[in-house]
Amino acid sequence: MTNRFENLAAPGIRNLTPYVPGKPPEELERELGISGSIKLASNENPLGPGPHARAALAAAIAGVGMYPDGSGHRLRSSLARRHGVNIGQVTLGNGSNDVLVLLAETFLTPEHEAVYSQFAFAVYPIAVQATGARACVAAARPPDDPMPLGHDPQAILAAIGPKTRMVFLANPNNPTGTWLTGPEVQALLRAIPPQVIVVLDEAYHEYSIGAGVPDATAWLATHPNLVVTRTFSKAFGLAGLRIGYALSHPDVAELLNRVRQPFNVSVVGLAAAAAALDDREHVAATITLNRQGLRRLRDGLGALGLKVAPSAANFVLCDLGRPAAAANDELLRRGVIVRPVANYGLPNHLRISTGTAEQNERVLAAMAAVLAAGA
Repeated sequence: MTNRFENLAAPGIRNLTPYVPGKPPEELERELGISGSIKLASNENPLGPGPHARAALAAAIAGVGMYPDGSGHRLRSSLARRHGVNIGQVTLGNGSNDVLVLLAETFLTPEHEAVYSQFAFAVYPIAVQATGARACVAAARPPDDPMPLGHDPQAILAAIGPKTRMVFLANPNNPTGTWLTGPEVQALLRAIPPQVIVVLDEAYHEYSIGAGVPDATAWLATHPNLVVTRTFSKAFGLAGLRIGYALSHPDVAELLNRVRQPFNVSVVGLAAAAAALDDREHVAATITLNRQGLRRLRDGLGALGLKVAPSAANFVLCDLGRPAAAANDELLRRGVIVRPVANYGLPNHLRISTGTAEQNERVLAAMAAVLAAGA
């Protein structure tokens, strides 16, 4: 259908394809007339919020009649202490997606280019295109690489030119789950020109601890052009509250705050995130459950003859060796929601989030039945 106002839209918006989130269970159940479905499509924490965050949420409800603290002082102070930075280096977002868009809006124009890797997070091309900037996509590593379809540092460097203003780099990467090591990231930071903003998206950082994935916040002091983004949506279990943040040089943060909306994080979001930050037991339980889930999904899918990429996140990327759309449809009919990733240029793959032990077994049983049926 033709949009009568499309000619009035900014050029970058006219051909923009919006991000499509994972299908909610209630939508699937309404469509198919089923019940008891499970969702392992959006890399959510199956444990949800911890007890500290739940208590803070309950207490914060009394304050929802008032606007939130636009500066988010309490949460920013806690984050600054946690990461050993100044409060002026912390920028809050309505999820880390919001921060990624803020970065693009702040630094990109139609005269500039932004670099990201093939098979990188879908929000990067959306944010870049909306500004009118040109996207330069660096080829990923080959499927037979130890980090299949992961970032190729040399390809990223080769894509950087005189008009490059920003590089987006997710570590670990979504949807592949693959990662760059500390020496690889450091080499990139040294090689990328200082006038190029390097956005290191560490949404899955807590899950990647112990897997050889570096904590890029350690390099903020030595690389003023580095921005590290994090989220409370994954390991902290607060996806529905939408809280993320960036750590950067204070001058970068000051520019981001010129664009950031003053009340972009809610009263309950600020309270829950501050409480969740100190709930180390819940995060530890989440990490343990995820490691168990990764092993079970990797082993179970491998036993079915499917290829699974290494992952330092809370999901696995599964190669069916043929178009995955039919298998995905059959999984949906069985009440199992996973994530097809054809929109990433991976039509043969499904991304499957780790769940509870029971959910992991259910998705494996459903996959076995689907494959046995020839889908």
